[in-house]
Amino acid sequence: MTVKLGFVVAEFNRDITYMMEIEAREHAGFLDAEVADTIYVPGAYDMPLAIKKLLERGEIDAVVTIGCVIEGATQHDEIVVQHAARKIIDLSLEFGKPVALGISGPGMTRMEATERIDYAKRAVESAVKMVQRLE
Repeated sequence: MTVKLGFVVAEFNRDITYMMEIEAREHAGFLDAEVADTIYVPGAYDMPLAIKKLLERGEIDAVVTIGCVIEGATQHDEIVVQHAARKIIDLSLEFGKPVALGISGPGMTRMEATERIDYAKRAVESAVKMVQRLE
């Protein structure tokens, strides 16, 4: 069975999320998974609604989130990631389907974000493994 993935990709820090998305797509192909749909959202905080829309479609087996939250002058980055992660978990449980967290941050610099591009690959791996193990 080919695992059908939905991607939700943040446009904020697009120079980094673009590279994350490319790596995620390549790894999905390596794992013989299909990226059936992709929704682009402004930022990580905006992901839950797009995730829900993908999960409502019966053909999507799992959702992979791709985002990058870089530290700023305030604690805004921590709030964004904490609330996004909490809602992502809630949606996974509500729909009974894996939603993999491919959001790097908070508390990282742009250089650290560049070094963590492989978080997207890890999220794809997690999503595919969870679908296979929950069959």
